[in-house]
Amino acid sequence: MVFPSTTPHLPPPQPPRQAGNARRLFWRWWRQQSPNAQDRYATLGPLVSVMLFLAAIIVAFWYLRNEELEREQESVKRDTEVVQQQIRLRLIENQEQLLRLAREISIRAVNPEQFMNQAADFVRARPEVLSVSWVQADQRIKASQSGMNSPLDASRGMDLDFYTPHTDNFVQPLLPQRDEPRSAFRMARERSQPVYSQAYQNTNGLRVVQVHVPLIDRSGFVGTLVAEYSLDSLMRFLVPREIASRHAMSLIQINGQRLTSAVSPISDSPAARPTFVHEVIVTPVGNGLLLRGEGFKTSSSLIGNTLFWMVVALSGFTVWTLLGTLQHMRRRTDIQKTLVQETNFRRAMENSMLTGMRTIDLEGRITYVNPAFCAMTGFSEQELLGCTPPYPYWPKDRLDEFNRMFQQELLGRSPTGGLEVVVQRRDGSTFDARMYVSPLIDAQGDQTGWMTSVTNITEAKRVRDQLSAAHERFTTVLEGLDAAVSVVSVQQNELLFANRSYRLWFGGSPEAHMQLTGGDVSADIAAADSDDSVDSFGGLPTQHLTDAGGDAREAFVDSVQKWFDVRARYIQWTDGRLAQMLIATDITERREAEEAAARQAEKAQFTSRLITMGEMASTVAHELNQPLAAISNYCSGMISRIRNGAIDNDGLIEALEKTSRQAQRAGQVIHRIRQFVKRSEPQRQMTRIREITDAVLDLASFEMKRRRVTLNAVIGQRLPNISVDPILIEQVLLNLLKNAAEAIDNAETPQSRRIVDLRVTQKQSEDQGSVIEFTVSDGGPGMKEEILDKLFEAFSSTKADGLGIGLSLCRSIIESHHGRIKAENIYNASLVTGCRFTFTLPVDTAPGGGVA
Repeated sequence: MVFPSTTPHLPPPQPPRQAGNARRLFWRWWRQQSPNAQDRYATLGPLVSVMLFLAAIIVAFWYLRNEELEREQESVKRDTEVVQQQIRLRLIENQEQLLRLAREISIRAVNPEQFMNQAADFVRARPEVLSVSWVQADQRIKASQSGMNSPLDASRGMDLDFYTPHTDNFVQPLLPQRDEPRSAFRMARERSQPVYSQAYQNTNGLRVVQVHVPLIDRSGFVGTLVAEYSLDSLMRFLVPREIASRHAMSLIQINGQRLTSAVSPISDSPAARPTFVHEVIVTPVGNGLLLRGEGFKTSSSLIGNTLFWMVVALSGFTVWTLLGTLQHMRRRTDIQKTLVQETNFRRAMENSMLTGMRTIDLEGRITYVNPAFCAMTGFSEQELLGCTPPYPYWPKDRLDEFNRMFQQELLGRSPTGGLEVVVQRRDGSTFDARMYVSPLIDAQGDQTGWMTSVTNITEAKRVRDQLSAAHERFTTVLEGLDAAVSVVSVQQNELLFANRSYRLWFGGSPEAHMQLTGGDVSADIAAADSDDSVDSFGGLPTQHLTDAGGDAREAFVDSVQKWFDVRARYIQWTDGRLAQMLIATDITERREAEEAAARQAEKAQFTSRLITMGEMASTVAHELNQPLAAISNYCSGMISRIRNGAIDNDGLIEALEKTSRQAQRAGQVIHRIRQFVKRSEPQRQMTRIREITDAVLDLASFEMKRRRVTLNAVIGQRLPNISVDPILIEQVLLNLLKNAAEAIDNAETPQSRRIVDLRVTQKQSEDQGSVIEFTVSDGGPGMKEEILDKLFEAFSSTKADGLGIGLSLCRSIIESHHGRIKAENIYNASLVTGCRFTFTLPVDTAPGGGVA
């Protein structure tokens, strides 16, 4: 039978045009290369071909070796899986037999004697089984049958802890005291399915694993049927001989511990370590039991192959010869490259330098100038080369001076610090320059001329002159200051600087500096003489010290009888030393003015108290009139009753006691008024808040009664003591209460609103900390907003006949105690219903403050 051809008709082959185009492109590229590049490529061609040949041989050997290793690994994997399947099938078959026997026990189809017979048949055909036991629900062994391969002392059961009863009446032993079998027993009871225990070592020294098959009847769990496997027997009887001869099979735990092996134990030394390893889980056991297959490399290594080394030796020899040729060519190329680099480096250095360079020979002829020199002078290189003195950049009016310097230069007598000269440009302008001269030595060590470097110092000279002028101005300013300025070295205690005022007041010694800063001069001098004089500054950077300023302090100097405002800070002196700068300003006149102002304020406070008492005079007189009238009445009554004989001793004593109380009341009123108006120096002392408020309330009660105003006072409990002048604080509080009562009375406020509230509490302020707050609130008409802004200013008053000094004094008194005072209106919606004055006093936290 002939089939039609299915081969497609292909077009005739075309001539290899692409190959020809590539060849032409290659030769064109080759002709474009330099001879050095062609030589390099010609040398690298054979070298690359030899290297490619050697790489191909290595890759071939590597590929063959990998193929062999993969086959060996696959063989180990296949044998391991075969052994796993053998063990798995055998264990499943045994598990089915045990399940059948367990069902017969559960339905009570067998008794212990029959169980012993069936168990004997079971273990006789299975050499890997050490024993089969019938365990009751209370973990007592009812019957046990040992296998043929068990040790001689294993006839007592599956473990030395098991005891086989001779009759059913004997006491039955418990399960062995091991975690593995007891854990498997509990899991079989909980899961109601066969459970394998973890591998462990029994009392006979054998590595074993147990399977617990649960016994369940109508009442539930009644025990387990336990079969104990020897791991050594499993590997000895279930691993085929041909597999054991090829690879080592062993049982291990999941942590890598080897339990048993089908061959003799293998050393863990590096020479005996397996090359191929494959691990699988032993099912249905599980519990971290793994089957490991191990294979060892038997073939020769790549390094030991003779053919490989022959190829490597021949290739190495060829590469060595090619490298020799390449090194010779590279040496020539490197020399050429070095020359080009040196030329380019010199040219780049010349073009980038700002210093002009000029070279002259021994006759003084210019042989070289760099671009910087040409840019400085304005002459081109062609105009300068070959010139002899006088040079075109010499100033025409200083030719003789430059001739003398030139002769000194030729004789090698130019100063090492350089010469400062004036150079004239081509356009006629001049600039200041510094010139350094050094001899020019050739390769043979002979001098061939002189190299001169020229630097333009016009700008540097201008800056230097400006710095000098600035320093002179700064010194003039410091010398003209009325304040004393001094700088003292911290380590040496040396006076580094002192202006005219310091020298005029204190002379030239550092003692006055240390006295003004509060230091001990003798102690500082002694510390400066020791090696540890700067230990206090150890580890502290100088820049941090210079940033840290000192607190201002006021000091009195007895020698000049002046007060000074002293400010000091650490600075870094010009030579790097740590120094302390001090500025002391004469404040004697200011201190005298402050003292005069304090005296005037004291007089104003006393005057204010007198004015307050003058305004309250009628009220005080009325208040004194009551006890005096009572005394007069009591005395007249007693005289009449004594004359009539109508009084006994008890009545007389009672009348005299009432008379005494009225006299004491009048005395207390007079005492409080005298204490309030008594002129004394301000004395701050720890004072109880309750003492201040009680005194003020007694004095204010007269005014409140006269103006028919109710005073409500709420004083906080357990208020701390404060450090104040109690008389001044009483003056402030009394003034505020009196003003509140006057505001209510002048506004003719209804009686229901004629109330003044005084509250004293302790609060916490963000800027003052813990403070005592005094609040005086009234039900008057309030104040206008424009009046509130200037209420505490001097001579500002809301009264028609007021002097305007009461609230100003109140503010001065409160601020002298480091407190705050303010006033505000009280609003009910948009309606003003009164005014509130509040002032605070900081709590003194000094020891002994106590609680009021």
